[in-house]
Amino acid sequence: MRYLYTFVMYLATPLIVLRLLARGVRYGNYHRRWPERFGLFPRPDFSGSLWVHAVSVGEVNAAEPLIKALKRDYPHAPLVVTTVTPTGSARVHQLFGDGVFHVYLPYDLPFAVHRFLKRIRPRLALIVETEIWPNLYFACRRRGVPLMIVNARLSERSMRGYRPMRSLVRSALRTVRQIAAQSRTDAARYRLLGAEPSQLVVSGNLKFDMPVPEGAVDAGAALRRQWGPRRPVWIAASTHEGEELAVLEAHLDVLRRLPDALLLIAPRHPERFKLVEQSARSLGFTVATRSANRVPGAHQVFVIDAMGELMPFYAASDLAFVGGSLVPIGGHNVLEPAALERPVLVGPHTFNFEEITLTLIREGGARRVPHAEELGHAVLDLLRDARLRERMGRGARHVFDSERGAVGRVMELVDRVLGE
Repeated sequence: MRYLYTFVMYLATPLIVLRLLARGVRYGNYHRRWPERFGLFPRPDFSGSLWVHAVSVGEVNAAEPLIKALKRDYPHAPLVVTTVTPTGSARVHQLFGDGVFHVYLPYDLPFAVHRFLKRIRPRLALIVETEIWPNLYFACRRRGVPLMIVNARLSERSMRGYRPMRSLVRSALRTVRQIAAQSRTDAARYRLLGAEPSQLVVSGNLKFDMPVPEGAVDAGAALRRQWGPRRPVWIAASTHEGEELAVLEAHLDVLRRLPDALLLIAPRHPERFKLVEQSARSLGFTVATRSANRVPGAHQVFVIDAMGELMPFYAASDLAFVGGSLVPIGGHNVLEPAALERPVLVGPHTFNFEEITLTLIREGGARRVPHAEELGHAVLDLLRDARLRERMGRGARHVFDSERGAVGRVMELVDRVLGE
């Protein structure tokens, strides 16, 4: 099965190159870093690195407190952070600058993986959330690099996706030293994929340990002073194609009852910034953008066309709708608004944050909108009821506080593995 998998990967290489060309058109400097996808980059002058892989923005944000703990507890160990997406790469540089060595993870081709590991010479590999690459895993075992999956999660959808190559995935998982799962459900799914019970531990979700950025609350308060502290404001964060129009139509419903209301909308992907701005203008909204206007004035819609700036805008909002949930993306991080005591609205598709979302709903910190047509009504209910917002905000923050501690539990596992 492994030979078949590798053969298919080689057959797919021309398509991979075409994809690189397409992304090079979308992202101006993307083509300069193509060699990294095949394990080619200047050899860093270190060995014995601690390597953390976080595929994109969400995983980088989740890994932030863990990376900071590694820097604190192992100050002399070089830190390598890999991502797959350009937005993930940008987030690494935004959070850590030159404090870590960053490259893209190579494709799961044996020669590319060999080059990559030969250059970074890791002492430990930490894979964040759900990234099972068989050739990479087998190569780590061959080189004696202990491998851990941390903040491990596995949705029902992802588990179904692995079924056609289940025997290969099972063999790959057996090379992992420890799987630190977010929840009992995630641990059970990894067990069904083939992990041994001795490999599994439930450590909780690293995202509960994420720090609220210094100054985010003050920055949010300053924003509110600029556009009016009594003005009704809601945010739609990390939105995707297929739900942005629904958000804008919901805001039309809101404006009929609250004509001075303001919508902040933050598309998940940079290529959608301009499209969302144009859609809002075509519906007759007065629109401002972060890049052109910095803050809204008397505008009805404000497009946050910047990455990594959500927290101050969450702090400046009365409530938050978290995107990727009206369409079957699986939802995004509901913990960021929860950390700031903001009521949370989600759509029906939240399988990426299944247990956290259910806990927030059960504790009164979040509400589920069954379909797009109900979003405007749900937003109106909250904007018109300050006591309800306050009660939901307290519930959301209680969930956030009660689940903290995952970083400490994962670091105990790291210390044990490195000690061995």
